[in-house]
Amino acid sequence: MTMTLAQAESKAKNQAYSQSAGMSDARIKSLITLIDTLTALVATENAELAKGLPASRLKQVDEKNRLAEMFERTVAECAAGNTSLNVRDRILREQLLERILNLRAAMDENLLRLRAAIEASNRRIEAVMQAIREQISAVSPYGASGRLAARAVSSGTSRSA
Repeated sequence: MTMTLAQAESKAKNQAYSQSAGMSDARIKSLITLIDTLTALVATENAELAKGLPASRLKQVDEKNRLAEMFERTVAECAAGNTSLNVRDRILREQLLERILNLRAAMDENLLRLRAAIEASNRRIEAVMQAIREQISAVSPYGASGRLAARAVSSGTSRSA
């Protein structure tokens, strides 16, 4: 059986389209894996923040930033039209959308927990600073004006004569 030129061109286009769709599906699966990893990392960080750990002591920060930069780059490439994430497979498209929504929810919670951790850190710092100020003022011979403060002197009466 011989093919006509039009049939051969059509077959070549279909194969090219299938190959590009396959690459796109692989890219989508890779993006889903990235989103899942980032979501799990953020969830772990959220759990630690919920325990009251200060944000500065979290182990996930560097890895979270690295994964977030990768995700942001992909989104920026798509927005600029440099990369296309054509998802022909409806199930794969739904999985991607679900993962994006899960990531967004985790990041929203993360933002709230980080703000609370920063506020708690600020309160702790202020409490320490207040204690230091009180300690300094208790032992300082100078008052707020910079002059020698009058010290309260106790005087007693002696009954022995």
